[in-house]
This record gives sequence, structure tokens and C-alpha cells, in this order.
Amino acid sequence: MFYLNYFYIAIGGALGALSRYLVSTWIYNKSQQVFPYGTFTVNIVGCFLLGFVYTLTLERSLISPQVRMMISVGFLGAFTTFSTFSLETMNILKEGNLIVAILNIGLSVVLGLFAVWIGASLPNFFNSIKERGDENG
Repeated sequence: MFYLNYFYIAIGGALGALSRYLVSTWIYNKSQQVFPYGTFTVNIVGCFLLGFVYTLTLERSLISPQVRMMISVGFLGAFTTFSTFSLETMNILKEGNLIVAILNIGLSVVLGLFAVWIGASLPNFFNSIKERGDENG
């Protein structure tokens, strides 16, 4: 039964990733604006859906734990991780931890952008080292 949970998560994840691609691409093709409407829409819809599923499963127990995992961890996890970030931050706020919530928001955004910048810069850095080595060798 434990391994069946992985199957549910994998199926949900595949459907979520495909849905994210289809929805965000469709919106991007319709808008063709500088603002990333496709990603923005996916993130906001994902947040709404996770809040809805969270309430249905934890507060009202209307769906089974397996279906909950397939939807929340699998589908919505692949559709957007922003929804998980938002739900966790909301729960931190519900517990009255405003400072922790602000730290979570600030650090996630700032360090996330920094990590993307570092990740995007590393290939160029390694390429320049390789080129210097080729010139000297």
C-alpha cells in the first residue's frame, strides 16, 4: 500500500506538469506581454486549488488520503510549488508567527532570485575558465 502512494503522486505529478505547461503556454500565446501572465495565473490558480483541497481533506475529510496526495503533492506540486509556499506561509500566520512568515516570504524571494542568478552565471563562469585554459594550453 505504501508504494501505491508513490504511484498516485507520480500520476498527479505528470498531470500537473503537463497542465502547467499547457495552461501557461496557452496564456502566454494569447497575451504576448512582458508580464509573465501564464506563470502568474498558474501560481494563483494553484494557490486557490491547494487551499480548496486542504479544506476539503483536513477540515472536512471529503476525499481519501491517497486522492489528497495525488492532488496536493502530485498534481499541485508539479503545477506550482508557489501554492505550497503560500499555504505554509498562511499556516505560519495562523499560528501568529508574523516574523517567521515575513522571513519566509523575504528569504524565499530574495534567496530564490539570488540562487537563479548564481545558477545562470555558473555556466558562463565555467566556460570562461575553459576558454582561458584552451588559450594557454
